[in-house]
Amino acid sequence: MTPNEYQRLAMTTLNPSLEKKDILINGVMGLCGEAGEAIDIVKKHLAQGHELDREHLIKELGDIAWYLAETATALDVSLEEVLQGNIKKLKKRYPEGFSVQDSMERDRNDL
Repeated sequence: MTPNEYQRLAMTTLNPSLEKKDILINGVMGLCGEAGEAIDIVKKHLAQGHELDREHLIKELGDIAWYLAETATALDVSLEEVLQGNIKKLKKRYPEGFSVQDSMERDRNDL
């Protein structure tokens, strides 16, 4: 499945009564909420001695993907365009791949 196919299929479950601004608000709020659920699973694993609940975490990643698709839809942009833009940014940031030195330089330049 391509990112755009996912976006098209996922958005068949979008509430059709929402206006564009409400789709955007719901998308970014959903991203925050689902990211919080994902980190809670990892927190329980790392700080509370639970086994890592991989299946639950995978389901939360799917929810994050849905809200990402919703937010992109609200912006009239395809997921493929979002992902390609991110790779372009990462290649510019780390042209030879990640390095600690490049990361440290970037942090210093952001101050």
